[in-house]
Amino acid sequence: MFHRSILASASLLACVTASAALPTDTISRTIDLNQVVVTGTRSPKLLASTPVLTNVISRTDIEKADATDLRDLLQTTMPGIEFSYAMNQKLHLNFAGFGGQSLLILVDGERLAGETLDDVDFARLSMDNVERIEIVRGAASALYGSNAAGGVINIITRKATKGVKLNLNARLAKHNEWRHGMNLQLKAGKWANVLALSHTSINNYTVHNGPAPQAQVISTIYGDKTWNANNQLYFNPWKELKLSARAGYFFRETARTIDIPERYRDFTGGLRAQWQPSDKQQVELSYSFDQYDKSNYMRLLGLDIRNYSNVQNAFRMLYTLNLREGDVFSAGADYLHDWLLNPNLEGRTRKQSSCDVFAQYDLNLGKAWEMVGALRLDHFSDHGITRLTPKFSIRHTPINHLNLRFGYGMGFRSPTLKEKYYNFDMAGIWLVVGNPNLKAETSHNFNLSAEYSRLRYIFTLSGHYNLVNNKIATGSPTKSSIADPMPQLPYVNLEHYAVFGCEATLKFKLQNGMSTQLSYCYTNEQLPKDKNGKEINNQYLPARKHSFTAHWDYIHRFNKHYQLAVNVDGRALSGVNNVEFVDYYDLSKGTNTIHYPAYTLWKVSAVQQIGSFLTLTLTVDNVLNYRPEYHYLNSPLTDGANFMVGAAINL
Repeated sequence: MFHRSILASASLLACVTASAALPTDTISRTIDLNQVVVTGTRSPKLLASTPVLTNVISRTDIEKADATDLRDLLQTTMPGIEFSYAMNQKLHLNFAGFGGQSLLILVDGERLAGETLDDVDFARLSMDNVERIEIVRGAASALYGSNAAGGVINIITRKATKGVKLNLNARLAKHNEWRHGMNLQLKAGKWANVLALSHTSINNYTVHNGPAPQAQVISTIYGDKTWNANNQLYFNPWKELKLSARAGYFFRETARTIDIPERYRDFTGGLRAQWQPSDKQQVELSYSFDQYDKSNYMRLLGLDIRNYSNVQNAFRMLYTLNLREGDVFSAGADYLHDWLLNPNLEGRTRKQSSCDVFAQYDLNLGKAWEMVGALRLDHFSDHGITRLTPKFSIRHTPINHLNLRFGYGMGFRSPTLKEKYYNFDMAGIWLVVGNPNLKAETSHNFNLSAEYSRLRYIFTLSGHYNLVNNKIATGSPTKSSIADPMPQLPYVNLEHYAVFGCEATLKFKLQNGMSTQLSYCYTNEQLPKDKNGKEINNQYLPARKHSFTAHWDYIHRFNKHYQLAVNVDGRALSGVNNVEFVDYYDLSKGTNTIHYPAYTLWKVSAVQQIGSFLTLTLTVDNVLNYRPEYHYLNSPLTDGANFMVGAAINL
C-alpha cells in the first residue's frame, strides 16, 4: 500500500513539476544560507555552519503552508511526524518515535505550562505571530534539561521592523471553520510593540465508518472555538541594553455535551533584559510566568468549575563570552517552580522546585573544524532527583559547501507530578494510578549527518540512534482483585526502548520562480516492554516506518500590481499495525491487531497578490479526497476534501 501511496504522490508531483516550462519569472531566487539560528547551541550561529544540525521553518514557509497552528505546520512540512487522537480526542504527536513528554516545545526559549494527556495544547500555538521555527532532533538535555530527550522545537516570534504594519486576515473552510487574525507592528525610536490577535471556530461533525470495526471507532469529531491574544513590548534605552516584556491570553472551548462544555485557558507573561557590556560579552536575564487551566462550564447553573491548574514561574541567567578566533564560552542557571492543582491528586495540590547550572564551550579550529561540549547539572526537590547530562557535537568541513556533523547527547526526563501522584477515573474505563517511586528516564542519542549546500540547492542526509532506559509510561491495565470495579493503569518504568532512524532532504530553487523540497524519513521504533517481556499495549499509534513529504511552488509577478503563487504540498505514510482494545469500556473483550493502511494527502493552493495590500487565497486540502474506512483513535484526522477561501489585507 505504501508503494501505491508513493506512486500517487510521484504522479501528482510530476504533473506540477511539468509546469516548469511556464514563462521565466523576473525574480532570481536563492536559498538563504545566512540565516541565524540559536536553538542548537543557545548562541547565534549561521545555519550553514552550526555544529548542530537544525531544521528551520521560515516565515515564508509558514505562509506557503497557510498553517493555523503548530499541528498544521509540522504535518505539512516535516516527515516522520504524525498527529492522532488520544483518549477523549486529545491530540497526540509522534515525533519520529518520541511522544510529547520527550519533546520540548519552547516559545522564544521559554517552556510551556500545562498538558493534555502528555502533549501541550497545540491550539494555543498560533502561527500568526511566528517569525520562524527551529527544530533540533536528538537529546538536548545538556542545554534544556528534562523533557528534551527526543528533541527541541523552538518557536521564534516576530519583531517589529519599522514604522507601522497591520495585517488583517480571514479564512473559511468546510464544517463552518473560520479563522480570523490581526497582527499590528509599531516601531518608533527606541520603542517597538507587536500585538497579535486570532480567533478560530469549527463545528462538530459526523464521520462514517465501515460495517465491521475491529476496535472502538469515532463517529463525531468535536469542534472548538479559540481566542488568542499576545503582546510584546520592546525598549532599547541605549545600544548595549535591550529590554522586553510580554503578555498573552488563550481561551478554548469544546462542546462535547451541550450543557457542560470544556474550557481551557492560559495566561502567560515575561520580562527579559539583554546587556552587552563589551563587544565580547553578553548577559541575559529573564523571568517567565505561565498558567494553564481546565474547567467545566455548568451552563444551567452558570458555574465555571476549575478542575486543573498548572502554574510555572521560571528565572534564567545566561552569560556569553566571545574569545579568540571565534571560540564562545557560555554558562547559565535556571530556576523553575512548578505548581499543580487537580482533585485527582493526592492532597489536591502538589509543587516542585528545580534548579540547574550549565556550561558550554564552542571551540573553532579554523574553518574546517568546530567542536562544542556542554555539561548540565539538574536538581528536582521532589524525591531529590539529581542528574548530570553531557553533550558533544563536531562539525567538519573537508571541502567547500560540505558539512559533516556528529553528535552525542545524554537525555533525561524527570517524572512529572502527575505521573507520581495522579489517581483518577478515566471516563469509567480504568483508574490511572500515579507512582511516587518512579525513576528518572535516561537516554543516549547518537547522530550523524552530511549536508551539501550551494546557492540554489541543499542536500542533507542524517541518521540517529536513541536508547532509552527506564522509560516512563502507563503499564498494562490490571485488577488487583476480582472485587475491583475497574482495572488500574499504573505509571511504571519500562525496559530498554530504542529508536533508529534516518532522513534525507533535497531542497532547490530555480531562477524561473520555481522551488521544490523533497523529504523522506525512516523510523524503526522498538516498543517498550513490561517486566514480563511483553510489548505494552499502547493507546498511541507507533511511528510509521516510512514517511515522505513534498513541496512545490511557483511564483510569477505579471506586473507591479499582480502576482500569482501556486503551492502544492503532499505527504505519504506507510501502513502500521497497533494492538488495541476492542472496547475500552469492557476490557474483557480483549484486543485486536488493527492495521492502519498507507495513505497520502495532498494540498493545492493559489495565492493572488493584488497591489501591495490585498492577498486572496484558494486552497483544496486533501485534494485526492482520502477518507479512512474506519475512524479509529489513531486514524488520519480527515473526512475528505476540504475547500478553503481566504483573504488578507496588509497596510
